[in-house]
Amino acid sequence: MKTLGLGRNEVNKGRIIAGKAIARTVQKEIAAKAARLIQKGIFPKLGIILSGSGPSQIYAHSKERACAKVGIRVETVDFPADVKFEDLKKRVEKWNREKSVHGIIVQMPLPDKVDSARLLGLVDPAKDVDCLTPANLGMLVAGRPRFLPATPAGIVELLVRSQIRISGQRVVIIGRSEVVGKPLANILLLRGKRGDATVTVCHTKTRKLTEISRGADILIVAAGKPRFVKKEMVKHGAVVVDVGINQTDRGLVGDVDFEDVAPEVSAITPVPGGVGPMTVAMLLSNTVAAAAAQTGEADNAGI
Repeated sequence: MKTLGLGRNEVNKGRIIAGKAIARTVQKEIAAKAARLIQKGIFPKLGIILSGSGPSQIYAHSKERACAKVGIRVETVDFPADVKFEDLKKRVEKWNREKSVHGIIVQMPLPDKVDSARLLGLVDPAKDVDCLTPANLGMLVAGRPRFLPATPAGIVELLVRSQIRISGQRVVIIGRSEVVGKPLANILLLRGKRGDATVTVCHTKTRKLTEISRGADILIVAAGKPRFVKKEMVKHGAVVVDVGINQTDRGLVGDVDFEDVAPEVSAITPVPGGVGPMTVAMLLSNTVAAAAAQTGEADNAGI
């Protein structure tokens, strides 16, 4: 099986969409945009709020490293697991006021007792580089997005840069989360080469799922179930994007049974190394775009 990165080659059967390679190219472009802002005395800065141990720590540190590579400053505040909501609220409000902070993310998951939705709603939409506030999600649904959520935007960027046509294609998304499924469907419905798709969103209550998924030209899977999608659920020659990441006794696996499905499709993302690197890259893009917008340098926005 060959790897599909950047280039002029068309997508041939069995190629892997190399998210790592594409993400590196995107980050170089972001670094160049950040450098132009820095030359004007504008230093893009991201504020990260997290609490507790586990995955949130790993995700936050990966974002810190990525920011450093492209010239984005980072301030991370790591609250204890027993943090009070008011302490988190004060930090968000402080960064909302500070002109030197251009982007704010609340790293999930937070402790169960914290009302995450309420906290996210306090973030200034102009600094909501994760695009999780009701205001920014509403603008996306209205077709006038300020930012695009990082993972859905990364998926679309992977397809476009891999020369996979989206316009006019039948896209099936398995998963209706607020982080991936719902915003991704709305992005794919936007006008232009990154949209104009015919989109079906499936979920746990969907009947005849296999019949629906087999009709997809592009199948995007964010089901949260390891190796859930098998070859009988995929149309021959389709493009498959696996958003899932699951820890099993065989290591990290996606929501797609890669070995079973890959021989049947024209292109497929691996796990790890597919969508994941693009999620971070698009967060960086949003942060630079936010810095540009807040300082009147909109021409230096994201990718």
